[in-house]
Amino acid sequence: MPRAASKPTALLDSLEDLCRRYDGRFLDSDPVGIFRGFDDREDRGIVGMLAAGLAYGRVASIRASLLGLLARLGPHPSRFVAGFDPVRDAFRFDGFVHRFTRGRDVALLLHLVRQVKERSGSIESFFIEGDADPDAATLGPALDAFGARLFALDARPFAPDGVVPHRDGARWLLPLPAGGSACKRSCLFLRWMVRPDDGVDCGVWTRVSPARLVLPLDTHLLRVVRALGWTRRKSAGWPMALEATARLRALDPADPIRFDFALSRLGILGLLEAKGGRLTARTVHRALALR
Repeated sequence: MPRAASKPTALLDSLEDLCRRYDGRFLDSDPVGIFRGFDDREDRGIVGMLAAGLAYGRVASIRASLLGLLARLGPHPSRFVAGFDPVRDAFRFDGFVHRFTRGRDVALLLHLVRQVKERSGSIESFFIEGDADPDAATLGPALDAFGARLFALDARPFAPDGVVPHRDGARWLLPLPAGGSACKRSCLFLRWMVRPDDGVDCGVWTRVSPARLVLPLDTHLLRVVRALGWTRRKSAGWPMALEATARLRALDPADPIRFDFALSRLGILGLLEAKGGRLTARTVHRALALR
C-alpha cells in the first residue's frame, strides 16, 4: 500500500496546481499586465518601478492611475526619463493624484532614476553596486542600500538643499526594510524584475538571484499566511514577510516567490470567504484543493 503524501509535498502540489490555474491569463487583475505591454527592457524597468510604487489600494484604481502616468510619459518611458528636465518637464505631472501620492512625488522619483541611469547605466547595475553581500539569504540589505543611495542623489529643484526630506512623498513609493514595514511594493518590484519571464514576471534583471526574493506581503497574503500558520506574528512587518518567505523557500529554495501571483489571486479575485471576519485554514485549504 503506497504511503500517503507528506504535508509539504501535498502543499507544494497544491501550489503548483494553483500556479497553473492562475497564470498569465489573469494579467488584467494586476498592474503587471500593463507594463508587460512594453517590449523594451528599459521601459519595463521604469514602468515596473512606477507600477509597484502605486500598488496600494484597489487593483482597478492602481491600473487607472498607472495608465494616467503613462499618458504623460509617452510611448517610450525610458526615453522620457533619459531626457527628463525637472524645471522644464515636472509640470506634466500637475494634477496627478493616487491616494497619498502626488505628481510631484513621481516627478522627483523619475529625476532620481535619471541620475541612476546616468551614473550606472541601468537600475539593475545601480542596485548591484550597493549589494555588499551577494551571498546574503535575502535582498533585504541590498534593498536598504539601494533606497539609501537613491534618495541621497541630488533632489534639486524639488528640495532647495538637494536633500530628499525624511518624510517626502517620493520615499513612500519605495518602502525599505529598515523602516520596519513589510515593503510589499518594493518586494513586488523586485519580483517583477528578477524572476525569469514566465508570462507574469518579466526577467528584466539577469544578475540577481530569485532565491533571495522576499514575499510581497499584502493584505490578501497576510490573511492566507496567518490562516496557514506560517507566522505567529501579529504585526505585518518585515519579520513576518521573512517568516512567510522561509516557508516558501522550504518548498522551492531556488525560486520561492514564484507562487506569489497565484496566491494573491485568491484574495484579489474574491475566492476566500472569511467567517466572522477571520479567515480559517480550512477555507484556504479548500481554495488550494489541499486535503
